[in-house]
Amino acid sequence: MTLGRTVAILALAMVWAVESGPGPVLGDYGPPPPRAQSPELTAALQSALDEVTRPVSVPGATLGVVLSDGTVIGLASGVSDTLAAVAMEPSDRMLQGSVGKTYVSAVALQLVGEGRLDLDAPVSRYLGQLSYYDRLPNSAGVTVRNLMNHTSGIVRYEFNPRFMEDLTADPSRTFTVEERLSYLFDAEPPFAPGEGWDYSDTNYILLGMIIEEIGGRPLYSQIQDRLLEPFGLDDTVPSDSRDVPGLVQGYAGPDNPFGGFDAMMVDGRLAINPQFEWAGGGIASTAADLARWIREVHEGTVFGSALFGDFRDGIPAPLGPDGHYGLGVIMMTLPVGEAWGHSGFMPGYRTEAYYFPEYGFSLALQLNTSAPGAFAQSPLRTLNELAGIVVSHLER
Repeated sequence: MTLGRTVAILALAMVWAVESGPGPVLGDYGPPPPRAQSPELTAALQSALDEVTRPVSVPGATLGVVLSDGTVIGLASGVSDTLAAVAMEPSDRMLQGSVGKTYVSAVALQLVGEGRLDLDAPVSRYLGQLSYYDRLPNSAGVTVRNLMNHTSGIVRYEFNPRFMEDLTADPSRTFTVEERLSYLFDAEPPFAPGEGWDYSDTNYILLGMIIEEIGGRPLYSQIQDRLLEPFGLDDTVPSDSRDVPGLVQGYAGPDNPFGGFDAMMVDGRLAINPQFEWAGGGIASTAADLARWIREVHEGTVFGSALFGDFRDGIPAPLGPDGHYGLGVIMMTLPVGEAWGHSGFMPGYRTEAYYFPEYGFSLALQLNTSAPGAFAQSPLRTLNELAGIVVSHLER
C-alpha cells in the first residue's frame, strides 16, 4: 500500500470516527445508584443493535446508554471473536481510540481550574527546558489552547512514513515521547498557530507531557486518581501495552496500514503495541462505562461548569454535520439534535460517544471492526438512529 493511500484511509476514518474557579470535590461523585430499566426501551435498542451486526462484515457491537435520571443500560450484539464464535457481552472492553483525548482534556481543565495551567500560556513555559523542544514546528508561538483545539499547526507524527515503517518493522516497540516527536523535528508547519485547523494526536502528546510536568506523576496515574477512581469507572483501563485486560478481538481488514494485520489479537495479545497512542487516545473501556464518563463531563461534575465557555469555544472542523472542535470535544448537529462528545479509531475498533444536551442522555457505541467498507452506514449515523430511539421513548 502506498503512503498516500494509507494517509487517505486514516484521514477518512478520522472524519467519520472523529474526542473559572476551583474544581469540584471529586470524592463526592461515583457510580449512579441502580435504577429500574425500561424493558420497552431496552428491547428497542437491542433490536436496533442487532441490525448493526446482522451483516457479517460487522462482527460485534456494544452500546452504553445513560439516561437523565441516571439509568444505565449496557447492551451487546454479535460476536467478539469470529473464529471461536464467542458472543459479545456488555462487559467486553474495546479500544476507544481518540475518545481517550477526553480524559486528557479533563485533567488539563481541572489543572486550569486549580490555577496551575494557563490555556493561553505558550507551551514553551512548560516544555521549553527540553533539549529538543525548539525543533518542533511552531515551537515558539504555540499555546496550550492551540494544542487542545488542534490549531497548533503541529501535524500528526503517525502520518510520517518513517513512523509507519518503524512500527511495521517492530510491532511490539515501545516509543518514548521524544521518539514520537522526532518524526516532526525541523518540519515545516502547514500554518502558524491559530491560523488553521488540523486534527493531530501530536497536540495531545504534548498536552500529556505538560500534565506530567505540572503534576509530577505519570499521566495515567493522574487520570486514575483524578477521574477513574472518583467516578467509579472500574471498567476503564489504560491501553499502554499489548496486554489490555478484558479486551476483545478487533478486525482491521486485510489492508490495515498498521502492520497489515486483520485480526488485531494473537494468542490473547494485541498484534501491535498500542502504547504509541498514549495521550492521543490510549484508553479501553466498556460502552456503559464510556457512556457514564461522557455524561459526567458534560453535566459539569468533572471540571466544573465555570470552564464550559472555554471547553465549548469551538473551531469549525470537518468532523460531522456543522462540526466544531472545542478543548477535547466534538460538537455537531445531528438530525436528532445537538451532540457533544468524541469519536475514535484504532486498528480493529471504532467508537462513537456523545451526550445529547437537549435530553440529558449519553450514548456510547463500540464496534470491533475498523475495516474500510465494513459498515452499511457510518457508525455516526448509526449512533444518531440509536439516539432517535431514546428520544422517541422519552417523548412519549
